[in-house]
Amino acid sequence: MEYLESLEAAAFPLGLAAAVLLFVASALHIYWAFGGRWGLYAAIPTDEGEFVFRPEPLGLFGIGFGLALAGLILLVRVGTLGPVAPLLLFEWGTWVVAAVFLLRALGDFRYVGLTKRVWETRFARLDTYVYSPLCLFVSFASLAAALSPVTGT
Repeated sequence: MEYLESLEAAAFPLGLAAAVLLFVASALHIYWAFGGRWGLYAAIPTDEGEFVFRPEPLGLFGIGFGLALAGLILLVRVGTLGPVAPLLLFEWGTWVVAAVFLLRALGDFRYVGLTKRVWETRFARLDTYVYSPLCLFVSFASLAAALSPVTGT
């Protein structure tokens, strides 16, 4: 029982912190979708000085929406918000958030994540020291929330 009590105690602050990070990242993606440029070019992988892809506004909106949804899922799962849908969706959703961010942290074996092969670009350095660790944190926080007996109020 002590394990469950410590997990429950850790799940709330970790889930809350991860949700805040997700909402900030969501706002940044929506800012970019509306044409904002601050920070955009540090968030796009490059290879030999060329961007690997050019994000489109619709894609940025989709990512922003997904990040906000992930934040909402965590807030409900740790009990900050009451469920706005069947609680089972939030229980499973927390596992999905944990898996998605773990996969993002692991990467694509080329430009992104811990498995990337391109290491000498601005994006690669930020990905190594900021983006991938944040994804691991969100995955770990989501896992703690998923394993916690805490449920939405």
